[in-house]
Amino acid sequence: MDVAGSQREAREQATLLSAFVGSATVWLLIATAIGVLLSFKFPFPDLATSPYLSFGRLRAIHTNGTFYAFASVALSGMAIYVAARSSGAAVFAKPVAWVSLALFNLAAILGTITLDLGMSDGSQEYREWLWWVRVIFLIGAICSAYVVAGTIANRVERPIYIANWYTLGAFTFTTILWIVALIPTYQIGLGGVTLQAFYMHNAVGMWFTFLALGVTYYALPKLLNRPIYSYSLGVLAFWTNLVFYPIIGSHHYEFSPLPWWLQTLAIVFSVGMLIPVFAGSANLILTTRGRWEIVRRSYALPFLAAGVVYYFVGSTQGTFEALRTAQAYWHFTSFTVGHSHATMYGFITLITFGAVYALLPLATGQQPSILLTGVHFWFALLGVTLYVVVLSVGGTIQGIDWASGNPFISSVEAAAPFWLARALGGSMMFVSHLLFAYNVYVMVAAKRTAFEPKAQAA
Repeated sequence: MDVAGSQREAREQATLLSAFVGSATVWLLIATAIGVLLSFKFPFPDLATSPYLSFGRLRAIHTNGTFYAFASVALSGMAIYVAARSSGAAVFAKPVAWVSLALFNLAAILGTITLDLGMSDGSQEYREWLWWVRVIFLIGAICSAYVVAGTIANRVERPIYIANWYTLGAFTFTTILWIVALIPTYQIGLGGVTLQAFYMHNAVGMWFTFLALGVTYYALPKLLNRPIYSYSLGVLAFWTNLVFYPIIGSHHYEFSPLPWWLQTLAIVFSVGMLIPVFAGSANLILTTRGRWEIVRRSYALPFLAAGVVYYFVGSTQGTFEALRTAQAYWHFTSFTVGHSHATMYGFITLITFGAVYALLPLATGQQPSILLTGVHFWFALLGVTLYVVVLSVGGTIQGIDWASGNPFISSVEAAAPFWLARALGGSMMFVSHLLFAYNVYVMVAAKRTAFEPKAQAA
């Protein structure tokens, strides 16, 4: 490709990445504003009592919005960009990538409207969208997968870079996951419970985890200007995650009518998850060894570093939480909500923020506000940490109250102060999102300087 062609391709990649990230940011603000409202409904149950603002409707809008309209869109866009940059190839089938973005947004709009009208697929967590809305999202994901796979197939070097192992794995497994979750035949009784365990947990571990780690394996070495510590550790973490993760969802249904052997198998595989978690975390942390001064001076690396730490802490916590002794106290309490935010926000979202701050300036040539990025980091990190800690403590108190046979209302009264603190933490996180949105505007929509090909070096 000649110089003019390279510059044109770089501009097109920048435009595509900007569209994915910009769209995802709008949904981040919508979904997390709803989340803040929901957090205040716990200490103030008479707040916003309209049916359209009821907890049952808004909670599903919040979770599906953050999962599929924000995180999925942002990470899919960055996966396409990383595939092109790491492969030294043009983005394959760009019109299909734009179709993918349109379908993601169409599914998010229709899913939000139908949920707020009280139309849902039932109490199936993270798949409350009506089946035909989920089909739209699935087609969008398949379109992104087609673009990523085609781009990697056109790579200059024969070996596939480790980042692309993870993103290809995410799209491949999740396509299977969503198709299985759409088949209605066996979704009755305990079959429905088992499928929900399979879907709910793998939506996190085989979709978001793989995508987040994939963009980290590109962005972290890029920012540090050094290779990843160990390619072999990355491959080990990839394959062991693929072996252990798919079965562990049933640890959410311990002491339920599900077969005891299935629950036990989920616990055993949850312990096995320590292998990919330790291998992946060590690989990324060791990559930064001796470069902490660079991390300190960077606006993107602190997000990635904090995200990796939360990946290790949150995933290890999940292993111990899977043990029956722990589940006897923590199941159905606020503890599990804190754990889910430790992983989905502390890990996935912080990684997403860091990757955006790493990749978008490379694509557009525009830098975010350093001051606002620093404030964003500390509000997000302290907010989610407060959120996780208070819900972990409050949830433990709830579980002890229940195990002690105390009246249910006593556990509500004991948890109330922790719910108020959770609302404070959530508010801090939302403020950080406003700052992030402004920075995205600066990097995407503000007047750009003359395009410099050197900023696009892979």
